[in-house]
Amino acid sequence: MIAAPLTSIDSYIAYFSQAPLPVLRRTVRALAELRADEDSVSGRRIATVVLQDPLMTLRVLVYIEANRRSAQNHDITTIERAIMMIGITPFFDKFSDLPTVEEQLGSHPRSLLGVLHVIARARQAASYARDWAVIRHDLDVDEVTVAALLHEAAEILCWCFAPELMQRITQQMLDTPGLRSAKAQSDTLGFDMHEIQLALVNAWHLPELLITLMDDDQAHNPRVRNVVLANNLARHASKGWQDPALPDDYSAVASLLHMSNEQLLKRLDVPPEFWPSTTKDSADPLVG
Repeated sequence: MIAAPLTSIDSYIAYFSQAPLPVLRRTVRALAELRADEDSVSGRRIATVVLQDPLMTLRVLVYIEANRRSAQNHDITTIERAIMMIGITPFFDKFSDLPTVEEQLGSHPRSLLGVLHVIARARQAASYARDWAVIRHDLDVDEVTVAALLHEAAEILCWCFAPELMQRITQQMLDTPGLRSAKAQSDTLGFDMHEIQLALVNAWHLPELLITLMDDDQAHNPRVRNVVLANNLARHASKGWQDPALPDDYSAVASLLHMSNEQLLKRLDVPPEFWPSTTKDSADPLVG
């Protein structure tokens, strides 16, 4: 475990690169069940399990890049294609008996809750991003889904390997309302999550396309904006539908999807009592 901030980005990358990445216990169990039916299981069924777990998704992509064949002249940017490249039986051989998040953080129950919260948020972001990519007729919906799922990978890893430092950041945010998360992260870790994230995905040679899709600085690209807005909405909504940042999120997403705020709020299943007042007024047939 990392008990004190490391001195450089390279130190964080070196640490994460040598430490076996844990996955969710439910992922280990689900893959074991699929392996029992190995003769009839498909790559798509395996991918569905993998994509419920950002850590497992990251493991698969790191593995496929580390074992890239010399004749392979294109990047593998989706989990289903990665599984088919590895092969069903070799996949099960390689990704069995993995360490779990629950074991790793067994003596840090508050941090376990913290990382499970971020993972749930990542899954929600991936769901939003996938839905919006379909609406936008994106060229490859699966790429956008993976990028949204891994957008917070650095935060998830820090919860797994630096639980006490992450608890310190959480406490700072509670003690100082209005404190920006990047400032709290830099004060505690020496770097903010965005810096660690970009360094990590580059060091692990993830496909350039996925790196771009996860880069908030490229948000002028509609595909990147899809990923960024999905993560913003998932993060703010995880605090409750009354979060003050949500109205701006709704407007930005509605603009991306070329739909009204009312249409978006219905699609998101936002309870009407939490709709922004301007949207309520425009949706009220008795107004105007």
